[in-house]
Amino acid sequence: MNGQIKQAPKQNATAQQLLNSVIEGMQEKKAKNIVVLDMLNLKTAPADYFVICHGDSNKQVEAIASSVDEFVKKKTGEDALHTEGKENAEWILLDYFNVVVHIFQQEKRNFFDIEGLWGDAHIRTIED
Repeated sequence: MNGQIKQAPKQNATAQQLLNSVIEGMQEKKAKNIVVLDMLNLKTAPADYFVICHGDSNKQVEAIASSVDEFVKKKTGEDALHTEGKENAEWILLDYFNVVVHIFQQEKRNFFDIEGLWGDAHIRTIED
């Protein structure tokens, strides 16, 4: 973010509303292996929740990210504060401040292993 301090958004939606909208957006485009990392009890966590999934191709990763954006905007009125990775769609990050979304291609998800990095978080798997 080029040294800028991220400001907390004016919260119209709760973290739980954001979380539910993100999951719905992922499910709409058949995201695979959706997990929620609940980091509310971790002192060093950068967000309350990470939501992680993967798609089979860059087109599906792009479609999942677009769907998440649409669902969150429609259901909560929120926009992502920051996005990364849309250029090559191997790993797209959508930052909604309290909820950070990671949409991977399978190979990149395995390589970066965010679930393993934040192993102290409570991990919940979302059924397909």
